[in-house]
Amino acid sequence: MLARITLAAAAFLGALVVSPAAPATKPNILFIAVDDLRPDLGAYGVGHAKTPALDRFASTARVFTHHYIHVPTCGASRAALLRGRYPTERAHISNNAIAATHAQWGDANLPAWLQRQGYRTFALGKITHYPGGRTGRHWAEGPVELPDAWERCWIPDAPWKNAEAMMHGYANGGARIPGKTPALETFAGGDDAYPDFWVADEAVSTLRSLATSERPWFFGVGFFKPHLPFVAPRKYFDLHDPAKIPAPPRYPDAEKALGWHKSGEFRGNYAHGGRDPEKDEAYARELRQAYAASVSYVDAQVGRVLAALEALDLAKNTVVVVWGDHGFLLGEHGIWGKHCLYEGSVRSPLMIRAPGLARAGARSAAIVETVDIFPTLVDLCNLPQPQGLDGRSLRPQLADPATPSSKPAVAFYSDGQRTIRDERWRLLAREGVGASARQGVELFDLKADPQELREVSAAHPEVVARLLSTLPKYPEPRPGAKK
Repeated sequence: MLARITLAAAAFLGALVVSPAAPATKPNILFIAVDDLRPDLGAYGVGHAKTPALDRFASTARVFTHHYIHVPTCGASRAALLRGRYPTERAHISNNAIAATHAQWGDANLPAWLQRQGYRTFALGKITHYPGGRTGRHWAEGPVELPDAWERCWIPDAPWKNAEAMMHGYANGGARIPGKTPALETFAGGDDAYPDFWVADEAVSTLRSLATSERPWFFGVGFFKPHLPFVAPRKYFDLHDPAKIPAPPRYPDAEKALGWHKSGEFRGNYAHGGRDPEKDEAYARELRQAYAASVSYVDAQVGRVLAALEALDLAKNTVVVVWGDHGFLLGEHGIWGKHCLYEGSVRSPLMIRAPGLARAGARSAAIVETVDIFPTLVDLCNLPQPQGLDGRSLRPQLADPATPSSKPAVAFYSDGQRTIRDERWRLLAREGVGASARQGVELFDLKADPQELREVSAAHPEVVARLLSTLPKYPEPRPGAKK
C-alpha cells in the first residue's frame, strides 16, 4: 500500500514539474491582440524599444521568440487563430475570411468552444477583423462577423463615430480619408487623444465587473496601434531618436524578388506629400520613429490592463496571452507594410503566462504557430480538445523552454504564395495563381543570413526539394466559388 502511495505521489509531483499547476477552478483567459506588431520590444532584444509594460510582463511569462502567423493580413490571421486551422480554401486568405467562411466552421471556433465548456466570452476592440464584430458600412451596419461566439462584442464609447473611424483614428475623433490623410501624426496632448486609451479604459472597467463572475471567462482585448496610421501623443515620439533606430540594409534588386509588392496599403491609403521613404531617408527615419512611438503608446495601454488584472487579484487564476497578428516591414525587402511571406511579415510576438508557470521569463526558441494557441488554451484550462485542429499545445514549451519545435511553420498569401520555415531555412514558393504571373522559389539560410539578403536555392536543391515536399498545397477555391 505504501509503495502505491509513493508511486502516486511521485507521479503527481512529476506532473507539477512538467506543466503549469492546475488551479482549483478553471482559469480565466485574458487574450490581448496587438495589430501589426513586429517583435520590436525590449523583451525581444530590440535595443531602441521603449516597452516597459510588455517587458515586465515578459519577465513573468514564456516568451516565444519564433512565433509565426499563417496569413500576413489582419482578418485572415485572426481567422486562423480562431479556427485553430491552416487556410483550407482560398477565402481563408482574404481580410474578410471570418465573415465569408464562418458558416463552415463557426460552431467550432475558439470562443464558441469555450462557451460550450461553461465559459463566458467577450471581445473588446479588434479581435476579429472588424472592431466590434459587425460588417457593412463603417463596420457598423452589416451582419455580425462571427455569430454566436460572444456574450458581448463591442468597441468603447469614444470620440470616433464608428468602428472604421476608430480603427484608423487620428487625434480626438479624426478619421482617415483614404489617400488624403497622412501616414503619421503626433499630438501634444494626453493618451486619450487616440483610440487605444479608450480600449484600455473599457478593458479595466470590464475586468472590474468580471472580478465577481461565478463562471470562468475568456476576455479578448484588441488594440489598434501600431497599425497604420502611425499615431501617438508627442511624449511617445520624444522617447525615440530617429537617428538611433537602425535601418535595414539595402536589398539589391528588391523589386525582382518573388515576394516584393508595391506597398499598396501604405502608398494608396495615405498621403505622403510627394515623399517616398525608399528615396528620402529623412522620411524613412520619421516613419520608423512614428512606428516606434505607436508601439510605446500601445505598450502603456496594455500596461494599464495588466496592472488592473493584478490589482483586482485576478492574475493568480488567469492565463494571459499577448499576441501580434503579424509583423510589418519598415523598408526590409523594399517593402513598407505586411502582405508578403518574408520573416519580418510573418513573425510576431507571442507571450503566454499560465498559473504555476515554471521558469517565468525564460525564452523559447521553438518554432511555434498561431494555430497552436487554440489547443494550448484548451489544454491549460483542462478542457476537451475539438477534433481537427492543426495546432499543437505549447504546454511542453511552457513546462521547459528548451523543448524543441514539433513542426515547421507555414504561411500563405495571395497569387499562389506559400512559405515554410524550420529551425534553419525559409522557403518561399509561388505558382503565379490569380493576378500574378510570377513563379519560382526562394530559399534563405536564416542561421547564416537572418536578414534574408542572399537567395540560395540554386546552391541547395536538396533542401528545396525536402521543404517543398512538406509545404502544404496552395488552398483551392471552395467548390462553386468564383476562381
